Amino acid sequence: MLRWIFFIAFVLLVELYAFQAFKTITRAKWILIPYQFISLAIIVFVIYSFTQFDKTVGQNRQSLITLGLVLITFLPKLVVTLFLFGEDIYRVFSGVITNFTGDNSTGSGGFLPDRRKFVSQVALGAAAIPFLSLLYGMTVGKYNFKVMKQFVYFPDLPDSFDGMTITQISDIHSGSFDNPEKIQYAIDLINEQKSDIVLFTGDIVNTHATEMHPWIDTFKKIYNPKFGKYSVLGNHDYGEYVTWPSAKAKNDNFEAIKDLHRQIDFKLLLNENIKINNGQEEIALIGLENWGHNFKQAGDLGKASAGLTDSDFKILMSHDPSHWEYEVKNHKTKYHLTLSGHTHGLQFGIEIPGLFKWSPVQYVYKQWAGLYENLGRYVYVNRGFGFHAYPGRVGIMPEITVLTLKKGKNVA
Repeated sequence: MLRWIFFIAFVLLVELYAFQAFKTITRAKWILIPYQFISLAIIVFVIYSFTQFDKTVGQNRQSLITLGLVLITFLPKLVVTLFLFGEDIYRVFSGVITNFTGDNSTGSGGFLPDRRKFVSQVALGAAAIPFLSLLYGMTVGKYNFKVMKQFVYFPDLPDSFDGMTITQISDIHSGSFDNPEKIQYAIDLINEQKSDIVLFTGDIVNTHATEMHPWIDTFKKIYNPKFGKYSVLGNHDYGEYVTWPSAKAKNDNFEAIKDLHRQIDFKLLLNENIKINNGQEEIALIGLENWGHNFKQAGDLGKASAGLTDSDFKILMSHDPSHWEYEVKNHKTKYHLTLSGHTHGLQFGIEIPGLFKWSPVQYVYKQWAGLYENLGRYVYVNRGFGFHAYPGRVGIMPEITVLTLKKGKNVA
């Protein structure tokens, strides 16, 4: 209860500071009254939405809108609060000095100097940056698909696989989609790559198998490449994040989710491996169930690798990159290339390809976007195809990965 009191007090403080910024700039009632009305309406809507959240349903369109609305309104106001709170610290010190010196040159007639219009203007200008960024992310960014291309070099790659191309997608989260044309555009991008194999590394839904039903025909249009289409499960595919009426209902949903992969013509690998043959040579493709350091650990690397030898070239599909960090990169068996997703790059960050990338998620995951290497073993972390929770993407765009395997040493 005490935490809720502090939270409500904090929200009210932020609202007060934001209103003070507008009031300092203008006294026009036709601006201030609508601002207060809109702010109150948003607060009422958010509170109503949270009280209506159904734990048996989980994330839905309303919860996506609600979280987006919270972020796009509260974060800019928080920026304003930081500026004005800093100004208040200055005003208090200035008031104390004035009180001791008797100098009342501020002209306010009171203990504290008047708020400076310039500070409020700067605060609102700074707040416009997260506001416009989040607005862009919710309207354009979430479907701004990028094809990321990467060469990966291996001295022991079988000769016939030199130049093999892999298209990887991850984290579809079909329950969040709301634009069929954009999704079809992304499928067309996948098909344009004409890779030798297509791999999907988990999270086909947010929770319920039915979320994917409107999109099955669209994803079935992914072409059938030379070496086929394969997939694994992600943490959201187990139905762990909602309350189920019975164990049977949860299991039925899980079975339905697994069958979705068949319906979109992907071969789902459940702690198992297959051999991909090219002439007289072969490589091993290993599909692991979800294994996350702080998430469900259904993956069994030993079982998934049954029958493989040290001489086999191995590609591992494992949804959560923490699996590579905690089990794979220093495993006694060499797994040449691991493909993961899961992090989404937090759907928020700054990225200049080839030069700079940053996201708050990097303080949780050592491997969170792109290619990483340890003693000749690689993991590639896909930034995600869809979106979850926040209905947008800022800086970290939805990704279609194209990896080219090359025989030899990386000269870069």
